[in-house]
Amino acid sequence: MIPILFWFYGNRKFEEVNVGVIDIVLPAKVHSTSSKEEKDRIYQNSFEPLRNWDYKKIVVKPNTARQNSDFYISEIKNLQQRNVKETGIEFIINDDNSYDDLISLLNDMAISKHEMYGLDLDKSGHFFALVNYRDPNTIEMEYECLLCNDVIYDEYKPSFFDDFQFYLQKFSKESFYLVFGFLIFVNISMLSIKESLQKH
Repeated sequence: MIPILFWFYGNRKFEEVNVGVIDIVLPAKVHSTSSKEEKDRIYQNSFEPLRNWDYKKIVVKPNTARQNSDFYISEIKNLQQRNVKETGIEFIINDDNSYDDLISLLNDMAISKHEMYGLDLDKSGHFFALVNYRDPNTIEMEYECLLCNDVIYDEYKPSFFDDFQFYLQKFSKESFYLVFGFLIFVNISMLSIKESLQKH
């Protein structure tokens, strides 16, 4: 009974705290005490050099980004296919937009496999998707295959301890609750057997 209770309540708690996370990088601030080289480095790593590019403007109405996701993905893919220098898409968001709108735009970038995007926190607060320009005249260097037709053997033989660790990593959380509950039950049973033997 105890292992089933561990599994039931433990699984509910795990589902309750199991959340997805998207990581975004916040830009560095320029301080008045920074040196000129530091200010130049921060300027080059900021959005300022890219601000005057030719952006297609798309207004994101509040709480509609998730419904318009297919349209945004198609626009991003068109941007990738056009491959024109210094272009991009400016998704105009404001204070009326929700956090869900921003997350939906980030998901659209992941779905379309577009890695050049950012959030302008300094001035406009808009979300920008920049072109990842690839020069069509660039010739890719071909390298001689150094390991072609070679045979590589893997002579590693795992020990019993390595196998045990490998199988422990494959267990689900529920199975750990079940095993832990069983061990507690066995421990209680052994104590009761020991007490009954001592009475006789």
